[in-house]
Amino acid sequence: MLRRSAQRIRLGVAPWLAVLLLASVPAQAASMFTTEREVTKVAEGVYVIRHQDPARGWVHGNTTVIIGARGVFVVDSTQTARAAREDIAQIRQWTNKPVLYVLNTHWHTDHNGGNDEYLRTFPALTILAHRETRAMEDAYNPSAKKNRASNVSQMRDNINKMAQTGMSPMGKPLTAEQKARIPERLAEADQLDRDGEEYVYQAPTLMFDSDLTVDLGGREVQVMHPGRGNTGGDAIVYLGKEKLLATGDLLVYPVPFTFDGYPREWVQTLDTMGRLEADTIVPGHGPILHDKSYLFQVRDLMKSVIAQVDEQFRKNDDVSLEEARKALDVSVFRSKMAGGDEVTLANFDGIIVQRFAELVYYERKAR
Repeated sequence: MLRRSAQRIRLGVAPWLAVLLLASVPAQAASMFTTEREVTKVAEGVYVIRHQDPARGWVHGNTTVIIGARGVFVVDSTQTARAAREDIAQIRQWTNKPVLYVLNTHWHTDHNGGNDEYLRTFPALTILAHRETRAMEDAYNPSAKKNRASNVSQMRDNINKMAQTGMSPMGKPLTAEQKARIPERLAEADQLDRDGEEYVYQAPTLMFDSDLTVDLGGREVQVMHPGRGNTGGDAIVYLGKEKLLATGDLLVYPVPFTFDGYPREWVQTLDTMGRLEADTIVPGHGPILHDKSYLFQVRDLMKSVIAQVDEQFRKNDDVSLEEARKALDVSVFRSKMAGGDEVTLANFDGIIVQRFAELVYYERKAR
């Protein structure tokens, strides 16, 4: 069920987000897009890093840094070596202890593109991942440099076309403000090319099938595979004493990343995560959350889409995808998650109404 198309979307601008090329990104606190680097101390020796996005529509996964008496555990290594180097320099300001473990929460390169930089800096490093994540990384991530170059080329072509025609991808005339952003966007494309040239695929070095606990010295890090959802090998990190949960892309705020995955199992996986006692939740993208209300909101959204698509099949076993989409009503969730922001609304409609509904439809059709 995992498709190569997911790699293209995660590396660059998804079709419904072409508006981002010249748009103002939403306010940082309310967006999975990040306009500036943000470092938060969430407990003694535990930090969360939100990275400035490489470009409009391109993202880094959040990074959680956990420091114990013997060494450091890092959750996700970002998309680029450049961002990983910045994180490593930050970690060295906090401690002179080595990074002993990096966990890849799943196979998408915005969460593991810095693996090589960490391993070269800390030769004794262990890169952890679920066995399925290692398999998916081996299958797709060696081509990430080529895919990135293709995406950046397309991005540059789109920007140049807008500059030439004065029209947005949505067919609207560019505003003066949007035209003024064109040189900045082209500069971002150049930086993306430079970042891409640095990419070296580094696979996980130690795989697990279920759960494991890492003792850092005075601090235990629980690594869990709560079930399939976003991918076949999703992993989360739980600190029981600190009541902290790092979710990878099983949870993304303010709109879930449901580009691919296993819808019905994802609901169960979120239920499993919801049973953990957590006051601090670090999503794969977006701001730190301080309760489980959004987690359950995402679960309920998924359950609603599944139920509505199933109902269409009960009425007509030959219902088409477009008919199922047309009958879908997720307006309550759309309002809560997207508010009135143009970019987030486009994100919700593209990811939920288009992509997630498609995943649910074909999963149901295969039964």
